[in-house]
Amino acid sequence: MKKVMIFMVLVSIFFSACGQKGLVTKSQNLKDTGNLEEALQNINQAVDPTHDKADKTISWPRTWEVRGEVYQAVYQSSSEEAKKLSKDPLTEALKSYKKALELDDKGRFENSVKVKLTLLTNDLTNQAVQAFNKDDYQLALQSFEQILDIQEIDIIKRDNPDVVDTVIIFNAGLAAYNAENYDKAIEYYREAAKYGYNEARTYSLIANAYQLQKDTLGALGALQEGFEKYPEDNTVLTSMIQIYLDLDRTEDAMKYLDMAIQQDPGNSTFYFAQGTLYEKIGNEEKAIEAYENAIENDESFFNAYYNLGALYYNKGVKQIEVANAIPTTNNVAYEVELKKADDWFREALPFMEKCHELKPDDNMSMESLKNLYYRLKDMENYNKMLEKLGQS
Repeated sequence: MKKVMIFMVLVSIFFSACGQKGLVTKSQNLKDTGNLEEALQNINQAVDPTHDKADKTISWPRTWEVRGEVYQAVYQSSSEEAKKLSKDPLTEALKSYKKALELDDKGRFENSVKVKLTLLTNDLTNQAVQAFNKDDYQLALQSFEQILDIQEIDIIKRDNPDVVDTVIIFNAGLAAYNAENYDKAIEYYREAAKYGYNEARTYSLIANAYQLQKDTLGALGALQEGFEKYPEDNTVLTSMIQIYLDLDRTEDAMKYLDMAIQQDPGNSTFYFAQGTLYEKIGNEEKAIEAYENAIENDESFFNAYYNLGALYYNKGVKQIEVANAIPTTNNVAYEVELKKADDWFREALPFMEKCHELKPDDNMSMESLKNLYYRLKDMENYNKMLEKLGQS
C-alpha cells in the first residue's frame, strides 16, 4: 500500500511540473500562431515569482529562452497592436537569453540560445540603423552597445576570440556623438582608433568631441596622437593648426603649417593661414609672399586678395603718419614721404578692385576702394563707390 502511495505522489509531482512548464509550451505555440499578447501573458506568468505556477519554470533555462523569442517576435511584428505590448522588446529579449545561459549550468540550451542571439544581433542592427535615420541617437547607441554586449558572451566569443567588430564600435561612437554623449563618443572612437578604423578621421572625431566639451588640450592631444600615427594626413594637420591658432601659439602653428605646405603645396588655404601668421609677428615681406602664393594657387581666393590689399593700404596709412611727423617748414621732405604713401595705395588698388570683381556686393571691399580712390584723387571712381554704398 505504501508503494502505491509513493508512486501516486511521484506521478502527481511529475504532472504538476509538466503543468507548470506547460505555460512555456503554450506561450511558444501562441507566439508561433501570431497571438503575441497571450504569449506574452503566459511567459511572464512563468517568470513571475508571485504566480502560483512559476516555482518550476522561473529557474528553467527554456522558460527564459522562449521569453526571449516572444519579445523578439513582438519587435519583428508589423502589427501596431503588437508593438504596443513592449516599449523595448529587444532589450527584454537580450535579458531573457542571458538569463537562460546563466541558469543553464549543464549547457543543454547553449546551441539554441546561440542561434537566437545571432538573430537578435540582426534585429538590433536593424533597430540601430532605423533609429539613427530617425535621429533617435540614444536608441541607436543603446542598440550598438547591446550588439557589443552580445559579442562578449562566452558562447559567441569562443568561435572568434580574436575578432573585434570595429564597425559597430565606431558606429556606437558616432551615435554617442550625435546623442551629445561625448564621453562615450570618445571612448568608442578611441577603441576604433586603436585598431586603425577610419585611420586619421577617427582622431579628428575624437578631437571634435573634446572641443565640444571645451577641452582644447584634450583635442590637441588626440590630434597629436593621430598626426604621429598618420603624418601624411592633412585633415589632422589642419585641425592641429587651427587649434594652435585658437590658442595663440603662433610658433607651433607656423611649424605645422610648414609641414602642411610641404605635403600639399597646392593648397591655397595653407598659404593664406601662413600669411596671417606672418602679419601677426610683423614679417610683412613673408606675409606678402604667402598671400601671393595663395592667389597663385587659387585666383578666386577673395580673402587672400583682401588681406594683401589691406596690408598695402595700411602701409600707406602708416606712411602718411611718417609724412605728418615732418615739420611744416620742410615741405620738400613732406611731399617726398607723402608720395611714398600714394605708392602703397597704388599697390593696394588692384587687389581691392579684384575683391570688388569677385564679390560686387561686399561692403567691406567697397569701403576700402572708396578710401583708396579718394586718397589717389580718382574722384570719378570715388563717386561711383559712394553711389554703390548709398552714400551719395
